[in-house]
Amino acid sequence: MSVQEQEQVKEKYHGTAMRYMENAKECLLMAQKEGKYYNDRKYVRMACGTAYSGLLEGLDGFLKLKGITPKGKERKSVEYYQRNITKIDKKMLNTFVSAYQILHLSGYYDGILKVDVVKSGFDDAYTLINKIKPKNKETIND
Repeated sequence: MSVQEQEQVKEKYHGTAMRYMENAKECLLMAQKEGKYYNDRKYVRMACGTAYSGLLEGLDGFLKLKGITPKGKERKSVEYYQRNITKIDKKMLNTFVSAYQILHLSGYYDGILKVDVVKSGFDDAYTLINKIKPKNKETIND
């Protein structure tokens, strides 16, 4: 893959992932913070699910840049991402597992309301998404 093709992949996947993250942040605003907790579980669940989808979009771009794509009709599961990230960067795996546990399990399924926990999941998602940040983009982590 040429450098120009790599930048196109980064632009596409990073842009889509960041759109998901912006939508997720809008959902969190609707959840309304009150002290250390959000008030509305529905919007927190929506936000966490959307942020996790953005994270996966970013990881798809990262893996594509590394020449890794699903084989045949292989469904991308959490195990698919864990297996392939482990081959590339074991430290990155810790960030992915943390984001998965916070955003997908605790946030989306359980609807955790604690602001700091949700923020931590978002921070992990931004860390991973920014691994495919195109050269002409600023790093965003808020």
